[in-house]
Amino acid sequence: MTIFSFKPLLAALVFTSALAVNAQDGAVSLDSCRSLALENNKDLMIARQKIRKAGYQKKEAFAAYLPAIDFAGGYVYNQRELSIFDSDQLLPTKSFNLKTQNYEFNIVKNPVTGEPIKGPNGQYIPETVALIPKEAMTYDIHNVFFGAITLTQPIFMGGKIVAMNKITKAAEEVARELSIAEAENVIYAVDAAYWMVVSLKAKHDLAVSYVNLLDTLNRNVELMMREGVATKTDLLSVQVKLNEANVDLVKVENGLVLSRMALAQVCGLPVNTVLTLADEGKDVPINAFEKPAYNLNDVYETRPDLKALALGVEVSKQQKKVALSSMLPSVALIGSYEFSNPNMYDGFKKNFKGAFSVGAVVKIPIWHWGGDYGKYKAAAVDETIRKLELDDARQLVALQVSQADFKMDEAVKTYEMTNTNLAKADENLHSAEVAFREGVSTTDLVMAAQTAWLKAHSEQIDAMIDLSLCKTYLSKVLGTLYK
Repeated sequence: MTIFSFKPLLAALVFTSALAVNAQDGAVSLDSCRSLALENNKDLMIARQKIRKAGYQKKEAFAAYLPAIDFAGGYVYNQRELSIFDSDQLLPTKSFNLKTQNYEFNIVKNPVTGEPIKGPNGQYIPETVALIPKEAMTYDIHNVFFGAITLTQPIFMGGKIVAMNKITKAAEEVARELSIAEAENVIYAVDAAYWMVVSLKAKHDLAVSYVNLLDTLNRNVELMMREGVATKTDLLSVQVKLNEANVDLVKVENGLVLSRMALAQVCGLPVNTVLTLADEGKDVPINAFEKPAYNLNDVYETRPDLKALALGVEVSKQQKKVALSSMLPSVALIGSYEFSNPNMYDGFKKNFKGAFSVGAVVKIPIWHWGGDYGKYKAAAVDETIRKLELDDARQLVALQVSQADFKMDEAVKTYEMTNTNLAKADENLHSAEVAFREGVSTTDLVMAAQTAWLKAHSEQIDAMIDLSLCKTYLSKVLGTLYK
């Protein structure tokens, strides 16, 4: 069963189930977005068609094993009739001589001497002749119909047919592996767009909270200024910060709208579709980012791009055999039934009649000035190139996996540190607000604490999103993202 034989249906079922589960709050999960993208992505649709095309080419190659049956027919109009003689023909006759026991020509003889008489042309004059009229040997070929049914069965083609079947089979597998690689790219793009929306939604909520903090501080400073315990400068500095926060809020809101459009586009939906995501406003537990164990040899066997390159080596190996077949003998069995009207099987008759014929064809290459050998050596070099490309790709994959693994560890540590910084920033903001209310702190210190609080929350959001993408990327480089 091919990988896409049931997955489009499965994707639709998963998305439908997800929507049913989240019908109350309208939230769409990450798996639902992935399923939508896998179903609607045009590149994946093209990849599926390429798999179908490769399957048809495999059937075409297999057909070369079987006998080929063809029909050819035609009609010809001839201006002239066909005549064997240019005039009536007089043929000498023979009579049986009892004395000699042989047939002898009937020739005119001299009645006196009994000797044969020659004519003016130096030839003996026949005594009796047989008349063959010209009309009797003239045939009407003005309208000629003909046809033939032929059968050709390859017996040995130098291994070319076997090699071509292996090539088309490998080509189908290559198309399948490349489609998996494309599916992984689509999933990664969906994850990036999904977590971008989650990130901007979290930052939007954070920006709203930050604006509310500054707005509360602004009202408090206004009251304090009326009571004479705060200055105009204190109020203006808070209002400047509040205006900056409102501008940042508008930017985040615009970015959130655009990111939702980008996610809808990746999922294959109209860009004006508003998707509310299941992970919006939620904290992802750290154990959700547990790093999978892996073995590089297993990665080499799992990565679809490496499998496609390995199949490319097999294709080049079989192409070398195809090139070799041009230097080997080929044998084929042929049979045909040929018919025509008029026909000459029983005299000249104006009706359809035909006959069978069976034979064999043998082709043995003798000397082509090294052309076929050059073709074979070129195919051998191409096989070597494919092997080197595969080895180089494996080295790059090993480096890619190591980098993704290291980045995953780094993202986990960063996420843990941002959580620690977040707790300290919350405590610092609380202390600054208490001190300000008690009159032992300034507005600058409160705003500094609020800014630190905003930065800590923003960094924690970025770390969480980065960790999510690092996990997805690690699965991608391990070849386990699309299974």
